[in-house]
Amino acid sequence: MMEIVVRNLCKSFGGQAVLRDLSFTAGPGITCVMAPSGSGKTTLLRGLIGQERPDTGTLDGLAGKRITAVFQEHRLLEHLSTEGNLRFALGREYDAKTARALLDRLDLPDTGAQPVREFSGGMKRRLALARALLAPFDVLLLDEPFTGLDQANRDRALAAIRETAGDRPVLLVTHDPADAAGSPVVTL
Repeated sequence: MMEIVVRNLCKSFGGQAVLRDLSFTAGPGITCVMAPSGSGKTTLLRGLIGQERPDTGTLDGLAGKRITAVFQEHRLLEHLSTEGNLRFALGREYDAKTARALLDRLDLPDTGAQPVREFSGGMKRRLALARALLAPFDVLLLDEPFTGLDQANRDRALAAIRETAGDRPVLLVTHDPADAAGSPVVTL
């Protein structure tokens, strides 16, 4: 059973503590991270993927693991289509049939060669999520993945995340208690 273990994690910026002695274990399935804005949720995720180094503490269970993340920015290639973005990100792992099934599940219509820059914010969000769910991963990190989605699309996205993740750990940063229903919650 794969787990993410965070022990006594501390991180400061310019003398201002962002994470203070944070400890938790995230096992298989979704673990929600909830806290007010500016309390270190994104810093935690950046630490887990190695973009930030903690001042003290440890992050265990990630060595050699494939980590996929969706951050608050879409990080899509705006001049490419849906398929172009998926092909670019997934390379040889891209499977058109699997991708179309997930895009249909996320209610992302076939947009043909339409460039992503012409998509609505919700469409971009769902494409960023689809890209992450289609990538091979051992750990999935999601930083407010439902921003800009209506309730029906939030529900579809959450169901797709639960199904795709299976027994792999998922850290889901959210402000909405409804997203955390039935999942362990870490508060910062």
